[in-house]
Amino acid sequence: MTRARTAVVVEDDADIRGLLEVVLQQSGFDVHSTDSGVSGVEMVGFHEPDLVTLDIGLPDIDGFETARRIRMISDAHILMLTARADEIDTVLGLESGADEYVTKPFRPRELRARVDAIMRRRTAHQATPQDTGPIEMPSGDGEGPEADSEVVRTLNGLVMNVSTYSVQVDGENLSVTPTEFTLLDLLLGAKGHIRTKADLVRRLRNEDSDAGTFVSAADERSVEVHVGNLRRKLGDSVHEPRWIETVRGVGYRAVIGR
Repeated sequence: MTRARTAVVVEDDADIRGLLEVVLQQSGFDVHSTDSGVSGVEMVGFHEPDLVTLDIGLPDIDGFETARRIRMISDAHILMLTARADEIDTVLGLESGADEYVTKPFRPRELRARVDAIMRRRTAHQATPQDTGPIEMPSGDGEGPEADSEVVRTLNGLVMNVSTYSVQVDGENLSVTPTEFTLLDLLLGAKGHIRTKADLVRRLRNEDSDAGTFVSAADERSVEVHVGNLRRKLGDSVHEPRWIETVRGVGYRAVIGR
């Protein structure tokens, strides 16, 4: 049988916590909740959730530290909730390991739609790749396993297996968040074509790239932060990129043919 969806809610406001529980239960989750960051980390370790909603302002450790601790033990999708509209809080949250954020107050229907999109994206990556086939290694590279045309992408010593949700660089396993994995998949799958920031935002929402939905500057900034985090984990250079090249003012593309 398929494992039931599980969510952990970390929120110190009892009313908002209750609302989150209802919204997530309506979306088919078994929900476990707490008002403590420390307890939230323990719950994540015990229940192995698919999704964590995380408030920034907690009574013990703040949401940023909670996210860092969760990310050390789990690849759950972390949806950070914040009443602060400051960009610095958004950036800190994403750099701490959160995948995306929702600003309070939020509408239950919009949150439910966001959660459903998150789960569709996770399910897609746990099944089969959603993009074009693998990027072939340069001739003579000889690194990594033989590419399966449906599940493996390879480039310059990087091996990404979509079916096993794994990334290796020069034979070493690399730990990335679900959002970072999705971005890497999208960039490698484009085979050197540019992915605009707006395109990446929409695809992270599980929307068509030409859907025409609104993409804010904050949304694009969140993509910049995620790509920056991904580069740091890969050990990639902005100025002499091995895998991800910035196209200034537009977006990003995979480094092909170098």
